[in-house]
Amino acid sequence: MNTVIPAPAQATLPVQGSDARFPVRRIYCVGRNFADHAREMGASVDRGNPVFFHKPADALVPGGGTVPYPPGTRELHHEVELVVALGRDAAGVVPQDEALDLVYGYGVGLDLTRRDLQAAAKQKGLPWDTAKGFDASAPASALVPASVAVPGPTARLWLEVNGEVRQQSGLDAMIFGVPEIVHALSTLYDLRAGDLIFMGTPAGVAALQPGDRFRAGVDGLIAFEGSIAPCPR
Repeated sequence: MNTVIPAPAQATLPVQGSDARFPVRRIYCVGRNFADHAREMGASVDRGNPVFFHKPADALVPGGGTVPYPPGTRELHHEVELVVALGRDAAGVVPQDEALDLVYGYGVGLDLTRRDLQAAAKQKGLPWDTAKGFDASAPASALVPASVAVPGPTARLWLEVNGEVRQQSGLDAMIFGVPEIVHALSTLYDLRAGDLIFMGTPAGVAALQPGDRFRAGVDGLIAFEGSIAPCPR
């Protein structure tokens, strides 16, 4: 392809046990999908419609490693989440009982959040994209193909910071499970192979500081780790 500027590199995630990579098209994120986290953020808890927002695909930090502290914030918060990777295109709206057929694999990631920017935007009734969709805001593990392993319905999702547990919950505490989320997204978007879904976080979100080390995982599936570096500017 003849482009007038160099084409940006394709965002990808490693695949566990393979030298192949998973090309990422979009990142969908689910808000308020654990009741305890919704309550700690002062939000109501109900089973109405799921709440969605986005991160750019190039916000990924594949496999963890060094994550730069972002500019414009003094409150960088961690949110550990199950990650679902879609390996097939959806043909329109996906029935819940067919949703798992689209899943290529699973991983774990952090939805990093500039909490002070989010709080200020909420107070003014403004969008809070800058709080969620910034550079390096989505560290994520390698993906485990669903043909190899799937997370158990009660598997523990967890995050440690500097060796201390900050967040943990069974996946059965999610308000909306994977089939429900895939179905709901398919009513709003054309889901495609390469899409990622960050499935929401449990209670215990808190600040990260430069020099902190984190380790996150889903029991029986995968774990990854990294560290927070000083802001590069």
